[in-house]
Amino acid sequence: MRVSVTEAKGQLTDLVRRAEAGDEVILTRHGHPAVRLVPIKLPPDLTTRRAVLEAARKNGAAKALPGPDAARSQDFLFGDDGLPE
Repeated sequence: MRVSVTEAKGQLTDLVRRAEAGDEVILTRHGHPAVRLVPIKLPPDLTTRRAVLEAARKNGAAKALPGPDAARSQDFLFGDDGLPE
């Protein structure tokens, strides 16, 4: 929906409601897009964020593959005498 700034002055409450409902509202000036009204997306609350992080941890742990022991992971860089090759 495109509305001129002049027209929007009398319809602001309705335009804000439409934007909050998900409609794209663009205000124009001299026929050119100037501003888009979009609703503010509030960040999730602490409980929701914790639940998302916990789900990510569980998902990551389920996908983790066993690999080489970290203590031995760079052995290929050194010879039998312990010096770099």
